[in-house]
Amino acid sequence: MPDAIRPVSHAPIQAQRPASGASHAASCRRSGAKHDDAYPRVQVPRLLAYAFRPIFILLPAYMALSILLWGLFWAGYLPLPYLHNPLGWHIYEQMFGVASAGIIAFILTVMPEQYSGVKPVVGLTLLGIVALWVLGRLAFWLMDPLGAGVVALIHLPLLIWVLALVAKPILQDPLRRNLGLLACVVAIVIIQAWYFASIMGWAQTDFMSILRVALGAFMVLVLLALRRINTGAINEWLEEQDIDDTFLARPPRYNIAILCVLLFTLAEFLMPRNPILGWLGLATAAAILNTLNDFFIDEANILLRSYVLPLFLILVLMAAGYALMGFDYLHDGIYGINHFRHFLTTGVFGLSFLMVMVIIGTLHTGRRLVTNRWVDACVVLVIAATLLRGAIPFSPAAARWLYLGSALAWTLAFVIYLWRFYPWLSGPRADGLPG
Repeated sequence: MPDAIRPVSHAPIQAQRPASGASHAASCRRSGAKHDDAYPRVQVPRLLAYAFRPIFILLPAYMALSILLWGLFWAGYLPLPYLHNPLGWHIYEQMFGVASAGIIAFILTVMPEQYSGVKPVVGLTLLGIVALWVLGRLAFWLMDPLGAGVVALIHLPLLIWVLALVAKPILQDPLRRNLGLLACVVAIVIIQAWYFASIMGWAQTDFMSILRVALGAFMVLVLLALRRINTGAINEWLEEQDIDDTFLARPPRYNIAILCVLLFTLAEFLMPRNPILGWLGLATAAAILNTLNDFFIDEANILLRSYVLPLFLILVLMAAGYALMGFDYLHDGIYGINHFRHFLTTGVFGLSFLMVMVIIGTLHTGRRLVTNRWVDACVVLVIAATLLRGAIPFSPAAARWLYLGSALAWTLAFVIYLWRFYPWLSGPRADGLPG
């Protein structure tokens, strides 16, 4: 078979591992043994050897293309006559289209680590999941000729299929470690079905109201995922640096933040112009900012580390989004609340997906989390895209250029990611393990 075929086992590739870091080597041996025990004893093409491999190649390409098209359209340079509702397409694809791929890659990659005996989804099953996601993107672009019913039948089974693959070990886990994550994804599937019911006229709810509810559900999902990602990635770095301390993403702080996000989302749906939303937005921001206390540990200053600061900034951007929306609700929406909502969509979504792709794409290809200036550049570009988009209400005369500048900065960030990580995502693991 060609080079794309992954052998069942390999000798470790020592050239890819730095000579220093005995703790890292020991950690690799421990995780490697666990990984090797769980991996299926089959030969599959390397791009189908783990869920993150094909998805983290397709997803940044699609994120860059879709936002570039949207920026050119909104700036008046590119008509999209085949889209009956360009705004609905843009919002839906940024949430359900992009996030569904992120959910699939994240859940299917971490499940074998979380639960003993759970094998990674590989080969033809993974190919089917990825193909259904690609088909869904094409179908949504062609909703007018295909009809919303056909598009719904393509979209809805995707996350249901993934839930069927992961639900059993989560439900059987006596510690219920990922039960909240599972419940959140189930809620997202229900909201997605509700959206299509609205489009087809089966539900009387305005589809924009449904998409705002979906955004709240996705923010909850981000908070749930960040607890796990922050704990794993930061403790990995602390161990490699031989720092005798532990990072803890404390559940009570995140639970309060999640509760506030849910209250804001529910109130915005039931009372869309009520001034109470102003105070709820500010309270939600305060609750999210409270989670930042976890980053200040006794033994080391971790905040300015290359892979830690972006995780910190995701929470800062989320808090800023809710604070600015709350501020605008207290001023009767004179600035345009949906402009500030882009701190959540452009900022939180963009930076969350970028860092998930960076961390998983590094650790799960057998490499170390070390400073990477290209990753830093991507982080700066996503934040710049967020600030440019959020500046529109303060400079409406420059709105066209701010839209376009935001789209170009976002696009460049994910093009750089794809350029730098494609060799890792398409090549063998540096530690020689299968997958």
